[in-house]
Amino acid sequence: MILGFFWFFSIVSIYLINLIGYLRRNIHSRLLPSDLIITDHYLLKTMDKRTFLKSAGLVGLGGMMSLEGLAELVGRVSAVPSAELAGDEDFWSSIRKGYKLKPDYINLENGYYNFLPEQVLEKFIGHVREINFQGSYYMRTVQFENKKSVAAKLAAIAGCSPDELIITRNTTESLDMIIGGLDWKTGDEAVMAEQDYGAMLEMFKQVSKRYGVLNKVISVPNLPETDDEIVNLYASAITDKTKLLMVCHMINITGQILPVRKICDMAHERGVQVMVDGAHSFAHFKFTIPDLNCDYYGSSLHKWLSTPLGAGILYVKKEKIGTVWPLIAEGERKPDDISRLNHIGTHPVHTDLAIVDAIDFYRIIGMERKEARLRFLQTYWTSKVRDLPNVILNTPSDPARCCGIANVGIRGMKPSDLGDILFRKYKIYTAPIDGAGVHGCRITPNVYTTTSELDILVNALTELK
Repeated sequence: MILGFFWFFSIVSIYLINLIGYLRRNIHSRLLPSDLIITDHYLLKTMDKRTFLKSAGLVGLGGMMSLEGLAELVGRVSAVPSAELAGDEDFWSSIRKGYKLKPDYINLENGYYNFLPEQVLEKFIGHVREINFQGSYYMRTVQFENKKSVAAKLAAIAGCSPDELIITRNTTESLDMIIGGLDWKTGDEAVMAEQDYGAMLEMFKQVSKRYGVLNKVISVPNLPETDDEIVNLYASAITDKTKLLMVCHMINITGQILPVRKICDMAHERGVQVMVDGAHSFAHFKFTIPDLNCDYYGSSLHKWLSTPLGAGILYVKKEKIGTVWPLIAEGERKPDDISRLNHIGTHPVHTDLAIVDAIDFYRIIGMERKEARLRFLQTYWTSKVRDLPNVILNTPSDPARCCGIANVGIRGMKPSDLGDILFRKYKIYTAPIDGAGVHGCRITPNVYTTTSELDILVNALTELK
């Protein structure tokens, strides 16, 4: 018994010593904001951000800013125009601290997966624990109610009715459900571009083999001069047999933004439905789905909304819901009930809950601020290399036709070789693209990317030109 008391006393003593040391360090940091200088903008540009965040009580025990702390930080710049804030490296370095980044390389391939900031990751882990704790009770009680609530929050961002949007697992599932779920007849035609995502092109090939559908594939120029050039290209492929036209909102391999509204209006005048691949547009730049006037729209939330992997959305215009066959058969539903398209069996529901936390992070940063930062980063590096000899930019410079993504190549060099050199010599990770009229590496920064990292890319391209 005496020995047990001794061990207990020792453990408590060690804990108290560590606690006192921690309090001393934090009290000291709170009493030393002497380098805090308020500028006419918003905050202290010359002070140490870490000192400020601690003194303001925004950083938790692990050194990570909470969502509440993030909201307070962003609130202090609410009066600063987004375009001005976009180039403020002090502010965005504070946002960067919310991400755990691998030191081995500069990640300029965020387009595949915009991994979670730590604030969202910790919330996600908490949801995993809670679902595991509740088990079947959760799955049989509030699972579907919660999913519907989360879908409504996504619909609010999309600007559409909650009755027109469901949560899926990714863009491929969303759009392939439409491609495979329409009532095709032999001789029907579909229009698409060779720059469209491979998974959807393969689904169209399967529909062609299965139902005798004719697929008409166009090629979108990397550097169009006008919207009409693109609209007329799609229009030229339409006949009286065309049933569906697929178009990318933002071409994934180049980052080119297409004039979707004009394409949709043109197609509808000819009685053709339009399906939009929005994998890279949702939560990347500002728009609403109704503004596009499309019939179907799909996106992956693990890209620009930065949710956990395995989350996407599908929008179906209300009057079109009853015309689509579900991917997996569901029980009886009203024809216009979009939940009839949402049966996928048992799945990781904690991902659904984490979508709310990702939305919170997204709303705190603000769509305008995020878009302005991404556009600033892309313009920052492309403007420095666009006129270099032998450097080929496969993305338009017009701000209306691009945002955060761009594609760059070196004349006479295979994209795979360029990607390999950038990674081995300069420690820059990119996505080589070699096909569909695009030959270069896709460069996809995120809000945490710094201009100093992009300077390394610029230096590499300058040396390789």
